[in-house]
Amino acid sequence: EEPTVETVTDGYFEEEYYIGAEDAGDFLIELGEQFKDQDEITITGDDWELPFAFGEPVKLDIEFEGDGEPELEIEVELSGRVEDETPDLA
Repeated sequence: EEPTVETVTDGYFEEEYYIGAEDAGDFLIELGEQFKDQDEITITGDDWELPFAFGEPVKLDIEFEGDGEPELEIEVELSGRVEDETPDLA
């Protein structure tokens, strides 16, 4: 039996994963291809999918902390695309 896939379109959703660097790289490559090819991305998990139509600009935040245990954080923040309302002239 096929698992039920929940499509996330409203409310609040968060997932956190600890994965290998190669898997993270594959995820980022797939995400990057979606950014290059279209103005909507879809992120999927085992039992969920999250489609998101985004607008420009895309915020890219790179944060490095070198004291103690070095940490590098890379964050991509997308704003939802606002559809331009066109007047109905019919």
